[in-house]
This record gives sequence, C-alpha cells and structure tokens, in this order.
Amino acid sequence: MDRDDEIVKRMVTEMAETSEPLISRNKKLSEDFNTFKKLVPVLLEKGVDNVNLSMFNETTRKKVLDALGEEYLRKGELNNAIKVFILSSNKKRLSAIGQDYERLGQVGNAIDVYRLSDDTPSLQRLGDRCLEDGHILDAIKAFRILNAVDKLRSVGDDCLAKAKWDYAIEVFTAINDAAKLVEVGDRCLDDRQIVYAAKAYELASDKDKLSMLGDTCLRESLFVTALRCYTLAGNDMMVQFIKENFSNKLAGI
Repeated sequence: MDRDDEIVKRMVTEMAETSEPLISRNKKLSEDFNTFKKLVPVLLEKGVDNVNLSMFNETTRKKVLDALGEEYLRKGELNNAIKVFILSSNKKRLSAIGQDYERLGQVGNAIDVYRLSDDTPSLQRLGDRCLEDGHILDAIKAFRILNAVDKLRSVGDDCLAKAKWDYAIEVFTAINDAAKLVEVGDRCLDDRQIVYAAKAYELASDKDKLSMLGDTCLRESLFVTALRCYTLAGNDMMVQFIKENFSNKLAGI
C-alpha cells in the first residue's frame, strides 16, 4: 500500500511539473490576446489600408492582424476581414469566410475567397454543386481556378449541345481548344449566330474560317461584319474591295 501511495504521489508531482509550463503559456497567450485586443479600436479607426505594423516581429504582427480580422468579422465587414486575414496568411479564417459567403448565397465571392485560401476541396465541391444547380458561369470560374481541364471540357460539350454559345466559347478559350472553338463557330454559323461565329473563329485564330465567314456576310450585305472578318483573316484584297466599293455602307467605322 505504501508503494502504491508513493507511485501516486510521484505521478501527481510529474503532472504538476508538466502542467506548469502549459498553464504559464496559456496565461501568456491570454495576456497577449488582451493586449492585442486593446489595439483593435485604434486600428479600426485608422482603417486596414492605413495600418503600419512594421515595428512588430512577424509573430506579433500576425496576432495583431488576426485580432483585427476577428473584430471586422464580428462587425460583419467581410471585405476588410478578408484583407486582414490575407495579410496575416490566415487561410483557415479565409476559408471560414468563404463558407459564410456560401450561406449568404454569394457563390462568386465564396469562390474568390476559397481561391485566396488555396482551399482546393471547397472549390471542387462548390464547382460541382454549381454545375448541378445550373450555375454554369460559377462552375466555370471554380474549375478554371483549379485548372480542371477534363471538367471544363465536359461543361463546354454540354453547353455546345444546349446551344449556349457564349459559355461554350468561354470554356474552350480557357482550355485553349482551338478545334472545339472552330466547332462552336460552325454550329453558330448554322444557327445564324454570326457574331458568336466570328468570335469563336477569331479566338481559334482560324483565318480560313474567318475569311469564309466574311464571304457569307458579304453575300448577305453585312458589310461591316464582313470587313471585320476579312481584316482578322489578313485578307487584304477583300478588305480593299469592300472599302473601295461599299465605303458608303461603312459610315462611322
């Protein structure tokens, strides 16, 4: 029994010795936080864009900024909170703000903040959700940040099938797929969407298609569009032809 008492006594002593530095450290952290918190009203008044904390070491500077960021969050000033947490490299708090934006239905802002915090899982999740909900532009935005080429190509094909020309052009431009851009241009031309066709061929840098589209526009007396297509195609002969023979149709250019 005496031996057991001795063991227990030794354990209690060791625990006390181990806990003492931890208690001391926690006390110091609490004191530091209270000190930093006292600075917050002054910093709020000065404004985050005008704050100079160069006199502090990196650790102290981050603690001061984090205290300021938390106060901005409490006041609902998310933009200022984001600025501060960027300065303090607090990616965890940035991700939390992204979640706040999601709850508010501000998906575009959420994507921007997840990008700032390098929160790849949240970007993937939100991009997939946007795609399921039919928010194509937001899905494209998320997948472009992730450089998710396969997902972007899938979105582009879906937009092409549904005749969403502007989205399809944006996606295939993002992944530098000239062949798909030409396909979009051809489909747009079949659908008599001349402006979209010209844009797709231009982004694909396909001069032959642009010149062909210029011929189509010329036949339909769309002289301004024809001139633009021939100019982009480098077809100087047809550019001169239109300027010499239809200058009266080009007023204002």
